[in-house]
Amino acid sequence: MGFFETNLGIFVTILAQCLAVIGFLLVCAMFLVYGDRKIWGAVQMRRGPNVVGPWGLFQLIADFVKYIVKEVVIPAGADKTVFLLAPMIAFVLPVVIWAVIPFNETWIVSDLNIAILYIFAIGSLEVYGVIMGGWASNSKYPFLGSLRSAAQMISYEVSIGFIIVGIIISTGSLSLVDIVKAQDGNYGALSWYWLPHFPMVFLFFISALAETNRPPFDLPEAESELVAGYQVEYSSTPFLLFMIGEYLAIWLMCALTSLFFFGGWLSPIPGLPDGPLWLIGKMAFFFFMFAMVKAITPRYRYDQLMRLGWKVFLPMSLAWVVIVAFFAQFGAFGGAYARWVVGG
Repeated sequence: MGFFETNLGIFVTILAQCLAVIGFLLVCAMFLVYGDRKIWGAVQMRRGPNVVGPWGLFQLIADFVKYIVKEVVIPAGADKTVFLLAPMIAFVLPVVIWAVIPFNETWIVSDLNIAILYIFAIGSLEVYGVIMGGWASNSKYPFLGSLRSAAQMISYEVSIGFIIVGIIISTGSLSLVDIVKAQDGNYGALSWYWLPHFPMVFLFFISALAETNRPPFDLPEAESELVAGYQVEYSSTPFLLFMIGEYLAIWLMCALTSLFFFGGWLSPIPGLPDGPLWLIGKMAFFFFMFAMVKAITPRYRYDQLMRLGWKVFLPMSLAWVVIVAFFAQFGAFGGAYARWVVGG
């Protein structure tokens, strides 16, 4: 028996995989912040970061050092334990979800056959980091921001869930690897789920914006109303954890959009080799779309946000589940909605 087949070897392998994923995510988070600022600067006809290092690449390292060395200020009336625990939850939970995200058929920490349930189980807990941060601050502005965030994230999780149910019906599996395999056809990009599930691509993307508190749905952090929402009393490293957790959640939504609708690691052109770079490229494109939405779209009012989630997206996504189930059952459109043999 080789070393990697022993209990210790298996532990070392899993630990190395986890550290590799965490390292990848932290590097990605740095470039996501840099890209965000550069894109906003270009839209507003500014340069963005351009002084510290070539093209301003070291600006994020300087910001990171600043957050680390600054004093952690805790309000006198705050619940210290919960106050410090909240940003840790907001950072750890998005990282944990990445254990089931496949970069190709074998590049995955844990290929769960119920990966989507795992994502929902962990993802639904993310709201607690925000609620705990707002409540523990012992101030009305953070508390109002955390309540807004809780209502917003719960509202849009429902529509996201129904959209994913349509994908599950077409695939016949809860495994992300099987979902990507079901999109592997002879027509390249035309075999992916974006075509049969076309209306839901836009609903999923907009719901992802609301789920991650990104503009135009950043009401929990509305500067004009709540100063900075649930983050207002945070500084230094705790604020940094909140910020990194938010960007990792955005990066996760980019990955899920790519896996559910755009073939994951599959090549868009038949004949070209598949690979993780395709997935990362698709994720980068969707992050660019996230940044562009922030740069060009005005903020919604809160009543408009909730009405959109409950009165528009929820009925549409629920109706789509019924439509997909009907098409899958009767093999409509050449079996485009029923790929159980391929996917399962």
